[in-house]
Amino acid sequence: MTAPDSGNRSSSYLAALALGLALVGAASMVYYHLALFMPRVLEVGAARKLTGGYAFGNDFYPVWLTSREWLRARRDPYSEEITREIQQGLFGRPLDLRIPTDPLPEYRTFAYPAFTDLFFWPAAKLSFPRVRVMAVVGLAALTLLSIVLWARALAWRPGAHWLIVASLLTLCSYPVLEGLYADQLGLLVGFLLAASLLALRRDRLLLAGILMALTTIKPQMTVLAVFYLLVWSRHDWRRRARFVIGLLSTVLLLVGTSLAVWPHWISSWVRVAIGYHRYAKPPLVSDVLAAPLGPAAAAPATFLMMAGLLAVAVALAWRNRAAVAGSMEFWLTLSLLLCLTTITLLPGQALHDQVILLPGIFLLALLRHELSSNWILKSLLAVGVAVLLWPWLAAFGLIGLRPLLSDRLFYSKAIFALPLRTAAVFPFVVLGLLAVAIRRAPGTRATGTSSIPV
Repeated sequence: MTAPDSGNRSSSYLAALALGLALVGAASMVYYHLALFMPRVLEVGAARKLTGGYAFGNDFYPVWLTSREWLRARRDPYSEEITREIQQGLFGRPLDLRIPTDPLPEYRTFAYPAFTDLFFWPAAKLSFPRVRVMAVVGLAALTLLSIVLWARALAWRPGAHWLIVASLLTLCSYPVLEGLYADQLGLLVGFLLAASLLALRRDRLLLAGILMALTTIKPQMTVLAVFYLLVWSRHDWRRRARFVIGLLSTVLLLVGTSLAVWPHWISSWVRVAIGYHRYAKPPLVSDVLAAPLGPAAAAPATFLMMAGLLAVAVALAWRNRAAVAGSMEFWLTLSLLLCLTTITLLPGQALHDQVILLPGIFLLALLRHELSSNWILKSLLAVGVAVLLWPWLAAFGLIGLRPLLSDRLFYSKAIFALPLRTAAVFPFVVLGLLAVAIRRAPGTRATGTSSIPV
């Protein structure tokens, strides 16, 4: 009679221990990011005379400024003059091609679709110091809410303790902290994506399409997911057409309204998007897989790898177009496509956009038993868990080592960047585990009718 109580106590102790460790890890990462990493970044920027403006909120500043300048003087958000004013606000001066340490002169050009400004015109009426505080609070709340939305969409019921652990580690992960410090709209896109897919899971397809259309403020984050859902909708048009209607009608409304305000914005935005690669880091597939091959082979290898992975994405979307919303086949397909997005379409520095990996991570937690059926799979899963937890462990260890090391050694790249060592390879680990899961999980080889195990 005592066995069940003993099991419940053990489970409670494990949950309490996990919660305690999550609190320590979260506090360590927050301290590392705000008290060690960002001051070091600002110190390096000061040495290059690039810290005379806003650092906190720097990614939202171009949106705020272009919205304000349209309200005040109907100015083109993509113009060179606006770009110089954005640089003045962020760095204290415009960038100068004659200064070798400066980025290219087009760095920090407004790179969002023009309709992004339509959403944030009210914020342009407030001062930026006030707006950036409001933005970080709002983005933090939406990020936490997105975890709840993903859990409901995936029918994942981990219990209150484990949901708090997941929320703590997500909110206090390096990518999310980076996004919060910069007021990055990628966190808003992550929330909209989760809300859209929860609506789709609940058969509210028109709402799902509308919410998915709003994610196009950063279209590179969701383009493969949108492609899959369009193919998926076309397969069963009678039942799924409402998603496409919601998506396309909202996109047309956004684009049309923006054209009424800025008649030439599409050509300007396309020009900026095409030139973005000149000052952005290459995608992770290039940085992690192609770059070690050497300068001569890196470019063709990157092209071939990206073409191959995108072809895989198209084939996967087509193969699983019949999947039922909420089935294991549907979620694994979508999560794999989001994972492929992070390594092929997002710039290498956009770690904050890795919030789109959340459904894949949660799916792997749901499928942990299927991925532990033999020692090889157990080893792969253990590696994945180690890579996932490394940043918090390294941040804690680094804080403990601080009093024992000289400044020169502590701030060396080998030591100081330890919590960031797995950031570039983490999406590849998730991708590999999802690829294994899609071959072994129940329901992924059949018609897609199997639901997620709970």
